[in-house]
Amino acid sequence: MAAALPDFVIPRLGEARFPTPLQVPSRETFAEDHERVLVEPHLAPVAAAFAAGREPASFEIAGPRERLFFEPARTRAAIATCGGISPGLNDVIRALVGQLAERYGVAEILGVRHGYNGLAAPGTMMVLTPAIVDAAPARGGTLLGTSRGTPPIAEIVDTLVAHRIDLFFPVGGDGTLRGALEIAEEIARRGLEIAVVGLPKTIDNDIPWVRRSFGFETAVRTASESIRSAFNEASSVRRGVGLVKLMGRNAGYLAAAATLATGQADFCLIPECPFSLDGAGGLLDLIERTLDRKGFAVVVVAEGAGQELFAGEQFGLDASGNRKLGDIGVRLKQRIESHFARLPGGVSIKYIDPSYLVRSAAAGTADALHGSRLAQGAVHAAMSGRTGMLIGYWHGQITHVPLTALRGQVRRVNPNGELWWNVIESTGQPLAIGAEPTPG
Repeated sequence: MAAALPDFVIPRLGEARFPTPLQVPSRETFAEDHERVLVEPHLAPVAAAFAAGREPASFEIAGPRERLFFEPARTRAAIATCGGISPGLNDVIRALVGQLAERYGVAEILGVRHGYNGLAAPGTMMVLTPAIVDAAPARGGTLLGTSRGTPPIAEIVDTLVAHRIDLFFPVGGDGTLRGALEIAEEIARRGLEIAVVGLPKTIDNDIPWVRRSFGFETAVRTASESIRSAFNEASSVRRGVGLVKLMGRNAGYLAAAATLATGQADFCLIPECPFSLDGAGGLLDLIERTLDRKGFAVVVVAEGAGQELFAGEQFGLDASGNRKLGDIGVRLKQRIESHFARLPGGVSIKYIDPSYLVRSAAAGTADALHGSRLAQGAVHAAMSGRTGMLIGYWHGQITHVPLTALRGQVRRVNPNGELWWNVIESTGQPLAIGAEPTPG
């Protein structure tokens, strides 16, 4: 039986009472509250829900509302970029500021310096204007700075209150959005009228209920260049092995997508699919067979893959409270070198770790467009008084997702799904590496 879906109702601060200042072509431009996107796209579960007398799960559609909760001329907004950098952060900042200042005419926009830590008392802010942010998308990174970790939530809310913030836009990944939910809940406990609307940023593309975070497509493009480099290096020498380690702590979307985009990898290793190094059908054996067959091999590995190879080793926690990972790229390089050192002909290994090149790239056109659309949707939602939510992307639509829906949810590559089967078809690797059947 399928797990029950979360409640997708969006919290609101109160009744929308001010007319919007937006000039629109017609009233049809405004999004109506009854306009929704089905969570499940397939007919059978939708039909089953109606047959059972209940409405299928759905998301609110993002977009401008005809009436607002906040009066723009009296509204102050703050933006924070948190966690690791990602392509498109400056595009999102520019779009948020432009929408707030030029479309809605809000009183003031502040940028939080260096993530949630910039909201530790007394807080570190900078004034943002269109003139300040317009040129920022030409480079990668974030003009606001970022950091990992979250100071006490009560302290963050105290700082928002001290700066008279009405709208707060945290931009980040799953850890940032967990923090945003705690901030929204503390605001609700105090009975404050501050809207919290998050934007999904992660090159891992692993935020639940968001099909595509901004920055992902640019990350795939940059990661693909590294795979092509590994292919060129490995295929240009005798018995060459190109090894590329990509980001992907808990989910292998980046490694899988870049592998598919290039079509040049022989093996793709992701956290969702454990593998073995040794024995018949293990990775080392398969690399050896590939070298014997074609003279070179290319291996792509996500950073969270193969952590079972570090059993018993402890690496502590990072600033966000996540367990630090063993370096699978270095471990594979060492094991491949030691394995082939004992065999005639040896191996020439070319190891590439492009992690910071991938993160720091300026956004490509598709991500700049996607981030701008998400930012516009975030401003529309916050001005209407919606809170405790993030801006999502589902079936090609910009949507509203309650932050509570992320609790207990993970978004990972389905080993039995279409994406991973596409990877298997592209690489030709076995369905399970290290589980070669014994001839009967």
